[in-house]
Amino acid sequence: MALDTSMPILVVDDYQTMVRIIKNLLKQLGFEDVDDASDGAAALGKLKEKRYGLIISDWNMEPVTGYDLLRMVRSDDELRSTPFIMVTAESKTENVIAAKKAGVNNYIVKPFNAQTLRNKIEAVCGA
Repeated sequence: MALDTSMPILVVDDYQTMVRIIKNLLKQLGFEDVDDASDGAAALGKLKEKRYGLIISDWNMEPVTGYDLLRMVRSDDELRSTPFIMVTAESKTENVIAAKKAGVNNYIVKPFNAQTLRNKIEAVCGA
């Protein structure tokens, strides 16, 4: 089954280079409608304005972390069901467990390539 490349995706990372890398990978996979936010607070603002089919968020951000953003999304009736992929440089078991408990759909450890990203999106979005 093909990926729904028309769905809007929100990339959340406070590191602009990483945002560019993820956006380029998504473009390689055929996604055109990709927005970005520099932290959890900015992301929440965008999530209130537009329906996204997927959130790809970094874990480590200030002042609102990806984990905080995940918890806020999952506690919001409007946003609760939005698929959420967490990106992190560390594969600490306790982080993975905490994210799973908070309702993350999938997890990517940096560095990763387009194929890994595609596999994770397919796993989360049921393609």
